[in-house]
Amino acid sequence: MANLPAPALHVSDEQRARLEAWSRSRAIPQRQVQRAKIILLAGQGTPNHDIAALVDCSQPTVRLWRSRFEAAGLAGLEEAEGRGPKFVYTEKDVARVVSTTLRRPPEGSTHWSSRTLAAQLGMGRSTVQRIWREYRLKPHRVETFKFSNDPALEEKVTDIVGLYLNPPDKALVLCVDEKTMIQALDRTRPLLPMKPGQIERRTHDYVRNGTTDLFAALDVATGSVIGRFYDRHRAVEFLDFLKLVVRSYPRQQLHFVLDNSSTHETPEVVQWLSRHPRVHLHFTPTSGSWMNQVEIWFSLLNARAIRRGAFKNVGALREAIQRFLDAWNENCQPFKWVKTAPQILVKAKPKGFKGPGH
Repeated sequence: MANLPAPALHVSDEQRARLEAWSRSRAIPQRQVQRAKIILLAGQGTPNHDIAALVDCSQPTVRLWRSRFEAAGLAGLEEAEGRGPKFVYTEKDVARVVSTTLRRPPEGSTHWSSRTLAAQLGMGRSTVQRIWREYRLKPHRVETFKFSNDPALEEKVTDIVGLYLNPPDKALVLCVDEKTMIQALDRTRPLLPMKPGQIERRTHDYVRNGTTDLFAALDVATGSVIGRFYDRHRAVEFLDFLKLVVRSYPRQQLHFVLDNSSTHETPEVVQWLSRHPRVHLHFTPTSGSWMNQVEIWFSLLNARAIRRGAFKNVGALREAIQRFLDAWNENCQPFKWVKTAPQILVKAKPKGFKGPGH
C-alpha cells in the first residue's frame, strides 16, 4: 500500500504568528528559519515531499521537525546549546576581569577592548566577552548626564509637570523655543539615491550656504506647531514671535513653557507682558530644557527634514522645514507626558557616587 500523506499539522494562531516572524527574520540562524517554514507549510497540509522541495531539505528532516513540534511546540524548534565542552572559568578569573576592566589600560587608552584585556590578563578573548556579558560591562559605550544646579529645581519641575498633566481650565499650554543656527548644507557632489542592494550615499564634505533661526510654539493639547523664521535670535525676534502666537489664540489664557535664555526676560519682554495679563511664562530649570516638549519636535524635524538634506541656499532650507511643519500640522498628535514631578525629582538630583577615580 502506498504511504498516505501526513495529516495537516495543528498550529495555533499564536504559534503561527511567531513562526511567520521567524520565517522572515534575518537575526536568527537560518536553520531556525527553515524549521519555521517547514512547520508553516505542514500546518497548511502540504505533503512532506513538497515541503522538502520548497525549503530545500530532505524528507527525514521534515519528519524530524514535525515530530519535535508536535512533542514540544515552538520550544522544540529552538536552537539547542552546543555539543562541545561547557566553558568554565573560576571566580578568580571573574574578579581579575571585572577589577581590571574598571581601571584604565596602562598604555594610556581611555578604555579596554576585549582583545587588549585578554592580552593583558593572559586569557582568551571569548572568556573576557562572556564575563563582560554576565556582569553587564560595556567599556566601549559611554553616556552623558547633567544635573541641574537650579535652586528652584523642585518648584519649576512641579510647575511644568502640573501644566502638562493638569492644565488650567479654559487655558492653553504652549511650549516655545528657538532652534538657532540651522545650517543650509549642500554636498559637494549630488547624492547617489538608494536602490536595491545599496543605501543612499553622499560625499563626506559639504558647503555651507548660510543659516536660519526657527522659532516654534507647540500646543501641548493638540500637538500643532506654529513656526516662524528669523535671521537672528534676539529679544526683538522673540517678542515678535510671542505677538504672533498671541494673535493666533486671541481669547484664551496662555501659559508658555520656556527655557532660561536671556532673551526671554529682557525689560522689553517684561514690559510687554505687563500689558498682556493673559500671557504667563513658566521657565524650565537650569540645564532642564529637555522638559520643554517642543524640543522633542525639534529632534523629529532634524532627523526627518534637515540632517540628511542638501540645501543650495537658506531659502531651500526654509522651504523644506515649512513642508515638514505643514505636513505635521495636517496629522498632528500631542506627545503624552507620563512622568510625575516626584518621579522626575528622584533622578534629577545628584546622588553620592563612589567609583574608580579617573
